[in-house]
Amino acid sequence: MDTTLPPPPQQQQQDQQQQQQELLRMLRSQVPQRNQQQPPPPGDISAIGPIVLIVASLFFVVAFVSMNSSSGNFLVLHQVPEGHVGVYWRGGALMKTITDPGFHLMMPLVTKFEPIQVTLQTDLVRDIPCGTKGGVMISFDKIEVVNRLRKDYVHETLLNYGIHYDKTWIYDKIHHEINQFCSAHSLQQVYIDMFDQIDDKMKEAIQRDCTQYAPGIEIISVRVTKPNIPSSIKRNFELMEEERTKALIAIEKQKVAEKEAETQKKIALSEAEKNSQVSRILMEQKLMEKDSAKRQEAIENEMFVAREKAQTDANFYRVMKEAEANKLKLTPEFLELKFIEAIANNTKIFFGDKVPNMIMDQRLLGSFLNGMKRKDFIDVQ
Repeated sequence: MDTTLPPPPQQQQQDQQQQQQELLRMLRSQVPQRNQQQPPPPGDISAIGPIVLIVASLFFVVAFVSMNSSSGNFLVLHQVPEGHVGVYWRGGALMKTITDPGFHLMMPLVTKFEPIQVTLQTDLVRDIPCGTKGGVMISFDKIEVVNRLRKDYVHETLLNYGIHYDKTWIYDKIHHEINQFCSAHSLQQVYIDMFDQIDDKMKEAIQRDCTQYAPGIEIISVRVTKPNIPSSIKRNFELMEEERTKALIAIEKQKVAEKEAETQKKIALSEAEKNSQVSRILMEQKLMEKDSAKRQEAIENEMFVAREKAQTDANFYRVMKEAEANKLKLTPEFLELKFIEAIANNTKIFFGDKVPNMIMDQRLLGSFLNGMKRKDFIDVQ
């Protein structure tokens, strides 16, 4: 609901009566006055017209005042604004009838009407003094409470707490909860350490009691301003905050220096790791080159051995074949021919009684060769 309280019912009634009298006076001044000494002749209905006009004017005046009046206790037609519902009292007793926004009719003087807001509303509670646990008096300039009255609980809430239900469950409750919170905490906690928690704690406390005793009231949020504290204490807090700020700055500088050192360390480690990887790659490359050269040399050696072996085998085969050929070719006749040719080619001639032992008779040579031939035949058998 709105924070401003409506005027008392007596004042509202007087204001409405004054408005109605002013309008009637204006209408009467506009109606032409007839000469009362000359009554209308019998059967003349021309005098009925002003009477009908006056009655119609009175009806429209009543309807106009009803539409513009905040309280229609003396009117037949009344209006319920959007976002509100109409609530009625008859003979002082709250009726169960709840009307929606729009125009409605009621019995004047007997029925009392009030519009009740059922949309979101903000109640502003000002100047809330409280004492902390240490005995320091502080005050909150304002606390805003965003709340809503559920439409289904309008009758129950007004029946128990009246149209000013928010005074009981918002204004008075805020004073009570703030004093309870301050008395249980020190100034340091209220002003600094736990100030960010006051909104939630107030909301929870108010909603808890409203849920138990007035379930139609829904607390949406609570906004608490910074409390006012004595100037001397406030200066101490400011000095403490300055020192804390300096300490935080020093800590942040230290963190920055540590981060820079850590960054340099990471850079050095990265550089060393990079160099290590490069060295390992170069070493692997050299080893691969050596391995490749070794395998190439081994292949060359294998090729050389194979080539020499093939050549040796070929020479052996040639010698064997030559030996076999010689066995077939070196006959006694061939050897004798060669012997004779050798003697014939010798240019030295010896004269004397004794000839060297190497010069033998041709018949002796033939006998020697025949003996050798027989010996080879026996060995073969």
